[in-house]
Amino acid sequence: MKARLWRGGVVATLAGDSGWGLIDDGALLVEGGLLRWVGPSADAPPADDIVELRGALVTPGLVDCHTHLVYGGNRAHEFEQRLLGASYADIAKAGGGIRSTVAATRAASEAELLSAATKRARALIAEGVTTLEVKSGYGLDCATETRMLRVARQLAGLGVDVRTTYLAAHALPPEFSNADAYIDAVCRWLTGLSDAGLVDAVDAFCEHIAFSPAQVGRVFDAARRLGLPVKLHAEQLSDQGGAQLAAGYRALSCDHLEYLSPAGIRAMAEAGTVAVLLPGAFYALRETRLPPVAALREAGVPIAIATDHNPGSSPTLSPLLMLNMACVLFGLTPEEAWRGMTVNGARALGLADRGRLVAGQRADFCVWDGGHPRELAACFGHNPLLERVFEGHQGEA
Repeated sequence: MKARLWRGGVVATLAGDSGWGLIDDGALLVEGGLLRWVGPSADAPPADDIVELRGALVTPGLVDCHTHLVYGGNRAHEFEQRLLGASYADIAKAGGGIRSTVAATRAASEAELLSAATKRARALIAEGVTTLEVKSGYGLDCATETRMLRVARQLAGLGVDVRTTYLAAHALPPEFSNADAYIDAVCRWLTGLSDAGLVDAVDAFCEHIAFSPAQVGRVFDAARRLGLPVKLHAEQLSDQGGAQLAAGYRALSCDHLEYLSPAGIRAMAEAGTVAVLLPGAFYALRETRLPPVAALREAGVPIAIATDHNPGSSPTLSPLLMLNMACVLFGLTPEEAWRGMTVNGARALGLADRGRLVAGQRADFCVWDGGHPRELAACFGHNPLLERVFEGHQGEA
């Protein structure tokens, strides 16, 4: 097994709980898909191959821990409607929103879904993503949810680690008039999908336009019986107490959180649940209520950020733009934003083997045209990625 040494770069390890962990003239030894050693170039061990970084910046690979990458159609017309004064909830109640994408997704073949999702995934990969979460939730019937999850699994062939999340409890489909009956079906489908190896985690949308905490609790009970971790779309449009509910199940993450309460923050802190903030959705929906970043910091709740790529409320495919928006819109520091899309993004997926550049971690890292990671958070509208390394394998940016 050959050992390859990357040397002569500015290495941002993000080791420890704070600080960039910068090594000005740093090196990384890669063997067997893992980082075997990280430190100053002058102290580097021998290697079979050497790659000269020539002063370039090296960071962990980006982890996009919340996406809805597989779907049919688009919802650009809703963008227009919102500009004319319609709210997200108004559009959903009129049959648009999630239901509109459900119709388009059900009508699409597996090949069509894969082709579209592949283009989207490639865009994320081109900006440094090495781990990608993909949710279902635009099928809302067993056949289409299965098709979506199969497509998500196939995206791993692009050279990215894909984690799949079952989100059938996303909205009430048109063929159901009773939400409780639909939740029964959601729980029933989960068993077969889990047995087929298509589900890594279970999510739900706890909101006044979606499902109640009691209904979400039933889905989480089903997940617990199958040994699957849970996460939650919580407190995006109102405070439904979803964060407390999810924390009671030791949820990996609660996501959105604009209406998160002090009680929800305390529950998340006690459970070790990650707060995933989604600046793309906040921006696209022109929200004005900010997530409680200062209170999350004070409570020690880990903060992650993600693209939330979806056709309606966050149609972005730029993780680098999310770094900037997290700083400008939410007041995160550049270091917090970077940790949000590396260390804490991985934690939001229950993954401890990536997100930092230290010995023993996966050899997932990016080489950038820059001298400090804060430059990538400060600038937007360009892509300075020079090279992306996935499990130790080089690939051109």
